[in-house]
Amino acid sequence: MTGPDPTGADDTGAGASASAPSVRTEDVRFYGRRKGKPLRAGRRAVLDSRLPDLAIAMPEDGQTLDPQALFPAPVRAVWLEIGFGGGEHLAGQAAAHPDVGFIGGEVFEYGVAKLVAAVDEAGLSNVRVYPEDIRPLLAHLPDACLDRIFVLFPDPWPKSRHAKRRMIAPRRLDVFARLLVDGGLLRVASDDMGYIRWTLRHACSHAAFAWTARRADDWRQPPADHIRTRYETKALEDGRRPIFLDFQRRPR
Repeated sequence: MTGPDPTGADDTGAGASASAPSVRTEDVRFYGRRKGKPLRAGRRAVLDSRLPDLAIAMPEDGQTLDPQALFPAPVRAVWLEIGFGGGEHLAGQAAAHPDVGFIGGEVFEYGVAKLVAAVDEAGLSNVRVYPEDIRPLLAHLPDACLDRIFVLFPDPWPKSRHAKRRMIAPRRLDVFARLLVDGGLLRVASDDMGYIRWTLRHACSHAAFAWTARRADDWRQPPADHIRTRYETKALEDGRRPIFLDFQRRPR
C-alpha cells in the first residue's frame, strides 16, 4: 500500500488484528447470530406480511438473475448493501434515490424486520431483500450489473484465526470486481482499525480497485451522501472514530 495511511497510531491507535496473517478465504460463515430476542407482535406482523413481497428468491442452478428485473419500474442503477444491520443506511439511500434499485443482504432477523418496517412505512418500491447469506446469490448476478457495493461496519472478526470470516477478502474482492461496472464504487466503513488495515492491504493490492483518497478528510469524514447508522452513532458516542474507504473499479 502506498499513499496516505488512515491507520497511523498517532491518529487512531492500534487495532487488535493489525498483524493478522494472510489466509485462504474459504466460504465459511462471516456473520454471527441470526436471531436475538423475540420480535414484538407488531413488528412480526409487518415482517410476515411484507417480506414475501420484498424477498429475492434464489435462482435455480445455472440461472442468471437480472437485478434490474427485481423492481416494478425501470431503475438507472442497482446498489447493493451487504450486512445492512438495522437498515438505516439502506432505507435512507433508497428514499434519497428513488430512481436507483437497492438490494440488501442481512441474516439477522431483527435487522431485516427493521428494514422491512421502514420500507413499508415510507412506501418504498425500490428495495429488495435477501434475508440469508448473500454470497450464493452473488454467483447468479451477471457481470458489471452493480454501480455501488456497500460493506458498512461489518463484524471485524478481530482474532487472527477468524480472519477467513471477514467479508473483505481476496476471493470476495474478485466477486465484487466482477459485479461492479467500470468506475463503480466499493465503500467500506469500520471503527476497527485492524479491519481498516486489513481492507487497505487487500483492496489496494487488488488489480481491479483504486483507493480514491487524496487527503485525510477523505477517510476521516463521512462521504457527502452517507447516512449514519445506529451502530455508527453508538461508536461515536463511545469515542470510536469510524473510517470510510472508497475504492473505484478500474476499467476492464
